[in-house]
Amino acid sequence: MKPAPYGPDDGGLEDRVPFLARLERADRTALLSLGRELRFAARIALLHQREPSSHVLFLVQGWTKVTAAAANGYEALLALRGPGDVVGESAALTGRPRSATVTALEPVRAVAVEHELFKEFLGRSPSVSFALLGLTADRTRAADRRRLEFASMNVRQRFAVLLLDLARSHGRRTGEGIELAVPLSKQELAGSVGASREMVQRLLRELREKDAVATGRRTLMILRPDVLRRIAATDHPAPGMPPRGHASPSGV
Repeated sequence: MKPAPYGPDDGGLEDRVPFLARLERADRTALLSLGRELRFAARIALLHQREPSSHVLFLVQGWTKVTAAAANGYEALLALRGPGDVVGESAALTGRPRSATVTALEPVRAVAVEHELFKEFLGRSPSVSFALLGLTADRTRAADRRRLEFASMNVRQRFAVLLLDLARSHGRRTGEGIELAVPLSKQELAGSVGASREMVQRLLRELREKDAVATGRRTLMILRPDVLRRIAATDHPAPGMPPRGHASPSGV
């Protein structure tokens, strides 16, 4: 999982169109020039749930996970965000505390823009404002579609779909199979499919017995995608989960 750095003068577009790729080069350069570059080591939190908002982060390099914890301690994985994505924009625009925690999955470079500067920039840049609105709409639509799909599936099917989607978006082929390049806990996987940690442990044990997966501490290798596809099979093909927001719009 080593995508190329996404800099202010990079003209390439990500296939799934993160926020920075939606902007014209001049707007992207101007926006990033307002901030300061920050670096985060793997497993370090970039933003914390419930903290006051002071800035927006634009991810330049590296992948992060977006998680949220309920009052009873239940934690769910909401999204994966990577190069070109923006995190923390919802709290900056609404003035509310952050709704989720963003944690680096690998070394991350980001540009931090103070929220007042960000809002002023949006006020004088209609095209950038519309790009942000489009991103929000796309995330919401994807989350709604996923909720509708999952409502028609049982937990076993939802878990198989999740693993297949993570393999497509964050899989790394090896001689043995497809290694998921995102270190996710069983609780985070459980929260993604509306299951308990114990249920995910049981499902993983069943998949290991079928030689469909191999697991380690926060590592997961898919050995037999065909087994997962059979489990996930429904009356209609489930679209691939958008890796940048598969359970929630999660603007943080």
